[in-house]
Amino acid sequence: MISILIPTFNCNIFPLVNTLYLQCEKSNIDFEILVMDDASTDKQYLQENLRINLLRNCKFQTLEKNIGRSAIRNLLAQNAAAESLLFLDADVMPLRPDFIDEYISKLNLDAEIICGGITYDGVKPKKNENLRYIYGVNREQKSVSKRQNESHFIVSANILILKKCFLEINTMLDNLYGDDLVLSSNIKKKQIKVIHIDNPVIHYGLEDNGKFIKKALQAVETIVTLEKKAFLENDIMPIQKAFIKLNKYHLVNSFSFIVSRFRKTMERNFNSDNPNLFWFDLYRLNYYIQLKKEQNA
Repeated sequence: MISILIPTFNCNIFPLVNTLYLQCEKSNIDFEILVMDDASTDKQYLQENLRINLLRNCKFQTLEKNIGRSAIRNLLAQNAAAESLLFLDADVMPLRPDFIDEYISKLNLDAEIICGGITYDGVKPKKNENLRYIYGVNREQKSVSKRQNESHFIVSANILILKKCFLEINTMLDNLYGDDLVLSSNIKKKQIKVIHIDNPVIHYGLEDNGKFIKKALQAVETIVTLEKKAFLENDIMPIQKAFIKLNKYHLVNSFSFIVSRFRKTMERNFNSDNPNLFWFDLYRLNYYIQLKKEQNA
């Protein structure tokens, strides 16, 4: 049996659930699809998603209070009937018609986690969504071999994981942005076996540039917060490793001074037709440095 678990917020998730449902029915497998709404504010989506309850073995329920991504995933896992959990984000869609079959064929692999990967549809985005799209294509859309080289780094928008394993590594983040950072850190610390396969979902949920920059900086804040709480080692993420190298050569202050001088230029670039991801890395690293100084972390 497989439990497909999808947290959602202000999103019409019926097309995704229906696609998964039809694939499961065609495969003639024992399955359930559980969708949990994290107190959406747009009631239009709630009406659309209630149709999920009309599908066999599918359940849509809503929470009265927003509890955040890590907490709602924990709740979904606890309610799941199966030991094999397929977590998907609400804003994705399977690339292939045999998406479920591909995961089912891998259930007997010797691994606690199987990652299918993320891809994009190749459609040119709106200008104000350029940064998120280019970041996704260049940083999240990776080949199987590249993902397997750093196997503990996962994108949890599309993962098959054993229930016991998930409940063990899913640290509750109190609505902090950056769950995958902690999951990846815990996977590495506990030496959990991860296998990456070619079974991607298409990511459709592109935020506008301003919202994505805000989320990216929130993820940096999460890193610093989790370091201080000892939930995250201080040398696992690329941004942390870059800071350690700058600190080793006493270049932190010089780096921060230079990047701060060009901050406005960088922000204009992020909203252009061709945003520079290297500049975006420097921009986030500088914010990380500022937070470390402010919090004496």
